[in-house]
Amino acid sequence: MDGERQGVGAAYERVNGLTADAGVDPAAAASPEQYVMLLRQLRDRSGLTYRAIARRADVHGHILPASTLATMLSRATLPRRERVIALLTACDVPIERQALWLAEWFRLAGGQAVPQQVLTEDPGLTAGAVAWPVADAAPVYAMSLPRQLPAGPALFAGRAGELGHLTELMEQRGTLIAAITGAGGVGKTWLALRWAHDNLDRFPDGQLHISLRGFDPSGPPMPPVVAVHTFLQALGVPPGAIPAGLDAQVGLYRTLVAGKRMLIVLDNARDADQVRPLLPGSAECVVIITSRHQLTSLIATDGAHPLTLDLFTPTDAYRLLARRLGERRLAGEPAAVADIVSRCARLPLALALVAARAATHPHRTLAALADELRDGGHRLDALAGDSATDIRTVFSWSYHALTADAARLFRLLGLHCGPDISAPAAASLAGIPARRARELLAELSGAHLIAEHTPRRYTLHDLLRAYATEQAYTHDSDVERRAATGRMVDHYLHHAKTARVLLGPHRDPIALTPPPPHVASETIAGHREALDWFIREHPAIVAAIHTAGDAGFEPYAWELADLIGTFFNRQGHWHDWHSTTQAALRAAQRLHDRRAQANAHCWLAELYAWIGRHDDTSIHLEHARLLYEQLADTAGLAYVYLCRGWVHEPRLRYGDALHDAEEALRLYTAAGHVHGQANALNNVGWYHAQLGNYQQAIVYCQQALTRLQQLGSPVWEARAWDSLGYAHHHLSRYQQATDCYQHAIELFRDLRNRRYEARILNRLGDTHYAAGKTKAAYESWQLAWSILHQLDHPDAPGIRTKLTSLPRLSA
Repeated sequence: MDGERQGVGAAYERVNGLTADAGVDPAAAASPEQYVMLLRQLRDRSGLTYRAIARRADVHGHILPASTLATMLSRATLPRRERVIALLTACDVPIERQALWLAEWFRLAGGQAVPQQVLTEDPGLTAGAVAWPVADAAPVYAMSLPRQLPAGPALFAGRAGELGHLTELMEQRGTLIAAITGAGGVGKTWLALRWAHDNLDRFPDGQLHISLRGFDPSGPPMPPVVAVHTFLQALGVPPGAIPAGLDAQVGLYRTLVAGKRMLIVLDNARDADQVRPLLPGSAECVVIITSRHQLTSLIATDGAHPLTLDLFTPTDAYRLLARRLGERRLAGEPAAVADIVSRCARLPLALALVAARAATHPHRTLAALADELRDGGHRLDALAGDSATDIRTVFSWSYHALTADAARLFRLLGLHCGPDISAPAAASLAGIPARRARELLAELSGAHLIAEHTPRRYTLHDLLRAYATEQAYTHDSDVERRAATGRMVDHYLHHAKTARVLLGPHRDPIALTPPPPHVASETIAGHREALDWFIREHPAIVAAIHTAGDAGFEPYAWELADLIGTFFNRQGHWHDWHSTTQAALRAAQRLHDRRAQANAHCWLAELYAWIGRHDDTSIHLEHARLLYEQLADTAGLAYVYLCRGWVHEPRLRYGDALHDAEEALRLYTAAGHVHGQANALNNVGWYHAQLGNYQQAIVYCQQALTRLQQLGSPVWEARAWDSLGYAHHHLSRYQQATDCYQHAIELFRDLRNRRYEARILNRLGDTHYAAGKTKAAYESWQLAWSILHQLDHPDAPGIRTKLTSLPRLSA
């Protein structure tokens, strides 16, 4: 035994010949918290101090600093796999026992059960020959258990035959795809949700739900790449680990749901092409699609089972009314009930509205309500050829029963650009206090004109949205509608500024001002809340950018796009980032706003750099440079020179890159831009290192690091640590390089930036290999390769070459 062991645990092991984890059963852990508790027991029984474990881990090629170990064992969250392996190895837990610990780690992380013989071949556990990656290997994510179903319909009635048919389909082998089709308002979504809620126990691995907005009058259908991206995030994939291309996203999505008993509800689909990338291809999954189109090609080529909904039968229509109004009230006026059913043409949506109106007037006769239905309106134009019902009459009947304030809010909701809306945003749209908005939203919800599909977020059926928009154009003047649109974009602009500041320093300083009087303020307190706000609101902001650009609010278009760009970059929303930045550029060009045009060109340059289109990056940077020169904008010019390294570096033109970085530093210094100076210092240091001037690199990068830590800029701080690690490595200071890289990796992991994490893991592997720690090098490269492979990144094959060229080591 080595002299680092202390206490009764070590003595017990010496006397009895037991391992440190003897008597500690990892299978007993029912939660991550209990798993950590068992790790603490293991550590206690080992008799090793934290520092001793750190030293022993290092000997075995692992990285587990004493402070990291202490933090890991004090938390209730599941530690990273590599840290668990490092602890087990340092405590001399045999490979076979380590495999048991790792199996429970996979279980608690949400992974599938893994045979023990496979686990004992894990490269982190193998003491002998190095294991080699396979072509389709994928990183293991701590998969979330998605529970995305909206609430079930409160007034559901009838459809017993259709519900039974869906259940019968469950018994068939292979992937079940049910396509529920029918006219607008016929109850497709209601049926899908009712069946889903009745059968939740069949899907223990979770339920995914998304509205594809196939017929939403507020905007175009959701692109498949956006839908798959949304599902990947719901499944727990870190934003930075989501690939940019649709094919790679679909591959990762299908990998994650393979073998899972999951329900996937694709609501309001436009066509088969929109749906097909979202099909899992796993026999254990059930997919329910709703659409107004027949989806014939999906039925023919993908084996979807069609279920066409017709209007309610008279019996089912009666049942729905009875659910809300009671049998007794209906039995007293059978002729009026029949008239109501006829006037609503047995359309479920219309019947639900009538039932809600009748329930709020319990003392009025049903005959009087039926008389009102005979009076008004013509068919809603959007329904031409789609339904035989005079739906406008039913809608107008519910609409005219509202209070004046609620009717106004309903009309204005038709002008809102997003798929759903929060209460504060609705308050801003209407220019009323948030408390009053919540009261009016409750009135609209009670009348079934809107739905609270998730807590405190509201949506309109697309037919009702079309009706609301029609009423706004009928009853509200151009001035009133324009004022509402202005208040809406003001709301998103004010809160986007607040959230953007909390995400980290912006390219240009953002002046936070009190919200305009008509904006209902939301509290966004920290980085996590800022990110959550953007996640909730970004579909509405995307729509607001396009709406603003088309409605004469061009300044809002480019400013909103400028504020949300960083969020899109970090979360991997490439499609939205590109479309909104292009819209911003068009808006700026219409305004002849040269500064806004330059900013948009810079965003497009950054986007194209990320996806490897370096010629396009050069074009947009040159546009930006010319515009900033015309404006005599020193800081803007500095940013262009800072970014030109994106073009020079892939082409190995490090001398040109250093020249531009030095020019950026000079310009930022002249402009007094402190954050820009720090970034430029790091770039100057980095390019010195690329040219072999490692001591100079350390001087510049250390200055950058000190300033960035003072400024609180974790993204650029991580980059400075990376630069320092690179310089130390090339001076053969491998321990200093390792420490620097570890700092950078921790920061990028906290930021959920998987691309940069992989990049630095690759460099850390180089350092380990140069230091003679081949096993540690393999582990770092393996982690880097698995991330980049899933991202479909062009650097992945190069790392795989490193892995396959490693010499095999004997034990």
